[in-house]
Amino acid sequence: MPAGHDAEIAAAREVWRGLGLPGLIDVHTHFMPHNVMRKVWAYFHALGEGVWPITYQQSDEERAALLRAFGVLRFTALAYPHRPGMAQWLNGWAADFAGRHPDCLRSATFYPEDGAAEYVAAEIAAGARIFKAHLQVGAYDPRDPLLAGVWGALADSATPVVVHCGSGPQSGPFTGPGPFAEVLARHPRLTAVIAHFGMPEYTEFMDLAQRYERVHLDTTMAFTPFTERLAPFPEAELPRLKDLRDSILLGTDFPNIPYTYAEQLRALQGLGQDDDWLRAVLYGNAARLFGL
Repeated sequence: MPAGHDAEIAAAREVWRGLGLPGLIDVHTHFMPHNVMRKVWAYFHALGEGVWPITYQQSDEERAALLRAFGVLRFTALAYPHRPGMAQWLNGWAADFAGRHPDCLRSATFYPEDGAAEYVAAEIAAGARIFKAHLQVGAYDPRDPLLAGVWGALADSATPVVVHCGSGPQSGPFTGPGPFAEVLARHPRLTAVIAHFGMPEYTEFMDLAQRYERVHLDTTMAFTPFTERLAPFPEAELPRLKDLRDSILLGTDFPNIPYTYAEQLRALQGLGQDDDWLRAVLYGNAARLFGL
């Protein structure tokens, strides 16, 4: 068991053990090439001392071991390009990482560029289990004609795609519910996972999850004390969480979080939902989605 994390490991394991679960499935974690991850961390460090400290800056192997110690049975290696020609390199790295870590759901990504539909189809055929699209970092329009074949391939294969399309923590030219809602209207069978519960446009993205059978929401950073200070979840929407039980998946943003892993789990416990809801969110929904 990784040294120096005994208390947070015990806190995380207490949550799922108390629910009678075999462990957790986290659909929103990040492993990337070292130079890319360093740039991500540098971005957060540049916000200023204490604004967004990265809690877990160990090596890939140490961080994977930590997830296992927390009780995470399956995790992801989500990466995302910010320019053309980058996605296939990231996909190659992620395929190698998943090959060395069988408990990592093989992850992939894409960018609006010539050939995107073809390399996405090739990744699906090669065993990619989940994709990532980051509209804020990539600063691209999800309605771009170059992505029509991408969304179509993902929808036809029922391959989940985690989409950062909410306007938090920073807005972009194509964030917010409008652009991606148009994608869903054109591809209503798309298995989309809205990252960060769509913050701060929680209500609008919850509407989409209720409108489209295959749209999910991940819990990444939502409901935590850190996020509640920046983009509080509207109290009036809390009753809707029960109705959306089967559409909510555990996500954390590990390792790029300014608090310990267990804090996300405690935040979900604090929502006042019953144990069946927690079992579904922490394990059951993702197990069903990925056929685990």
